[in-house]
Amino acid sequence: MSTMTDDTLPAQSPPAFHLLAKPSGSTCNIDCTYCFFLSKEALYPNEKNRMSEATLEVYVRQLLEAHRAPQVTVAWQGGEPTLMKVEFFRRSLELVEKYRRPEQTVQHTFQTNGILLDDEWCEFFKTHNFLVGLSVDGPRELHDQYRLDRSQRGTFDRVVKGWSCLRKHGVQFNILCTVNAANENHGRVVYRFFRDEMEAKWLQFIPIVERATPETIDIANQGWSERSGRRRLLYTQSGNLVTKRSVGGRKYGSFLIDIFEEWIRHDVGEVFVQLFDVTLEAYFGRHLLCIHAPTCGYGPALEYNGDVYSCDHFVEPRYKLGNIHETHLVQLVASPEQRKFGDDKRDLLTTQCRSCDVRPVCNGGCPKDRFGLSRDGEPGHNYLCEGLYLFFDHTRPAMQTMAQLLTRGQAPSDVMEMVRTEDRKRGPYAPCVCGSGRKFRFCHGDRAPDSNFSGIRPAAPTPECGHPKENFQ
Repeated sequence: MSTMTDDTLPAQSPPAFHLLAKPSGSTCNIDCTYCFFLSKEALYPNEKNRMSEATLEVYVRQLLEAHRAPQVTVAWQGGEPTLMKVEFFRRSLELVEKYRRPEQTVQHTFQTNGILLDDEWCEFFKTHNFLVGLSVDGPRELHDQYRLDRSQRGTFDRVVKGWSCLRKHGVQFNILCTVNAANENHGRVVYRFFRDEMEAKWLQFIPIVERATPETIDIANQGWSERSGRRRLLYTQSGNLVTKRSVGGRKYGSFLIDIFEEWIRHDVGEVFVQLFDVTLEAYFGRHLLCIHAPTCGYGPALEYNGDVYSCDHFVEPRYKLGNIHETHLVQLVASPEQRKFGDDKRDLLTTQCRSCDVRPVCNGGCPKDRFGLSRDGEPGHNYLCEGLYLFFDHTRPAMQTMAQLLTRGQAPSDVMEMVRTEDRKRGPYAPCVCGSGRKFRFCHGDRAPDSNFSGIRPAAPTPECGHPKENFQ
């Protein structure tokens, strides 16, 4: 395939996009009950899901050719990308240097469950300035509800060992936490665990919403991995039911508010929660996260064999755009099919969404979650709407205050003292502003209850890096 240059780029090509590459496909070394991506193995039966060096080189070259913006992100995800071994990623760095234009700077990111992290991995990440995302769902009792290995054992202690190794080597990391039926009532506890126990500064909270139909709900409730004697489904974005593991719509909003009320009093400018940051940016008309941008379509997914799909959440046959061995990556991203996929996010909003007072910051949420009915009975409404509205409406005064502070050249962290001043005016025994119904002092005040869950230190394994082979099935 010929090289793509600025003169030959398609007219509709974006200056930049954020592709998630899956070098090991959906293959993973653990068996999280809610991970529908495990079912994607059915798309490539009887194949070893490993990216070849030929596909790696085509991908890296096309990704760099496709970007007109100077900053390029090479993002690795899975499945579990550590199954590819360090040598694969060393080669990816060599290829980046081979094809990178002089004006381009490249950021490398890597999402992992942490199980296989050891000194070799963490030295590599540190040397090459990787940003590592670590998947953790909170304290042990919450994490181990759904994040299990193939023997159905909890993975918490092994993840903590990987986290210890990241910290030992000074690797920059963030936490990716799913919000699910097990932890949905424990927002502040989960947040404090990450802040105080794991000493994390960057956090993402991702809602688990697993769709099913009346015909598939019983099977879906059992999980998505392949097991003897159990029928397996290929997960697709269809059906208007959700599994028992899915977060409740309103519960998602309450979870976020519980965290926000802790953060707005203590951690602005110190701990960075992705949704809080992008919401504040939206008050300036900048939409940095596809989920709450007016349109999307700039976050495609690349499978191990070069197949490209519209989105990481839409890896299914009807959203396959093509293959990079046959069509240049930028042509797939700029294709009419992909542009329609992205524009439909805006064009198919329900009437309720279009008239909603938080639409400028919400924009209807992710299309994958739009399978409910609006108040008027219109289909295509977001399952999480009640919670999203609760969060965006609740946080609006503080967000507006921080936006005003930034406009005046002041630090948004100044909002913390303003909030504490308002707390003193209300008094400690007024109802807490989070909406819990408890008195402020015993909710988000100075007598907030301690966590009932265990921390890292009492039962953590030794901090040495490594992974005994008997832990992996």
